[in-house]
Amino acid sequence: MKNPKSPEGGPRNVVAHQVRRARLALDVTQDELSGRLAKRQVFLDRVAITKVENGQRCVFDFELKGMAEALKVDVRWLLGMQENGGPSPKKGAANEF
Repeated sequence: MKNPKSPEGGPRNVVAHQVRRARLALDVTQDELSGRLAKRQVFLDRVAITKVENGQRCVFDFELKGMAEALKVDVRWLLGMQENGGPSPKKGAANEF
């Protein structure tokens, strides 16, 4: 399913790519992210996280806050509002993103 576009022409689910990018930078599986979120009272299973990352499921505000905390990134970075505040590059690894 393609991600519908906003009236301005950009994707509506702007966090999809950023969530995946941050999760992979931390070397965390979707199941592990689910566990990290559960500790923050955000209950998303692996399937829901897959749908978020694929742009098939939107994220509620409280989920976004929990994701930012669990992924150790700034909420504004997840929303694409700023370039800094994202995942820290792995030592010795080339930037894949």
